[in-house]
Amino acid sequence: MTHLRSVKNLKGLLFSLIAGSIGLFSCQETYQPKERGYPRFDLPKPSYVGYDQNHPYSFEVSDQAVVYKDSNRLAEEHWVNIKYPALAAEVQLTYKDIGGDMKMLNEYIEDSRTLINKHNIKAYGIEESKMRTAAGQTAYVFALTGQVPTQFQFYTTDSSRHFLRGALYFRTATANDSLAPAIRYISNDMLHLLNTLKWKDVR
Repeated sequence: MTHLRSVKNLKGLLFSLIAGSIGLFSCQETYQPKERGYPRFDLPKPSYVGYDQNHPYSFEVSDQAVVYKDSNRLAEEHWVNIKYPALAAEVQLTYKDIGGDMKMLNEYIEDSRTLINKHNIKAYGIEESKMRTAAGQTAYVFALTGQVPTQFQFYTTDSSRHFLRGALYFRTATANDSLAPAIRYISNDMLHLLNTLKWKDVR
């Protein structure tokens, strides 16, 4: 079931992201030896660099990640992927120019929510939160718990021209409860991306 609540600070959101699975993980980490095959993450202190290419947006991205253009045959011009090689993870960014068409904007929002709700079968929960970014933009973020293929998503728009959606994926068969530290780490990076996101005109 999707829950809507207002987020006043980003740390609270990150806590909610892993609330469904971190309890078990924390107990194992503190009091018991790691199970065989348990992933070990060496997560450096977050550090960011600017990303500003020939796209209608710019933002800051982790210096642990590589940004490259989406090469999928269905990808559009301003779709990019943010890859974390050390974590076998990727954030997919899809951009749409809505050109002031409110009907089109509503369709993109509905499509985004439909894609998220498809995970209801496997998700323990989907928590939706509304946040105001540092630039005064509104964004909606979705924290998914359970054995789902995507654990964190967002979409944001200026309601006139730009629409951007992001989704986190791990290219591994490791269970999501074991990935909790990495999920939290990259989710924090995605929130930083939103807080540094700027729209711009590209001819």
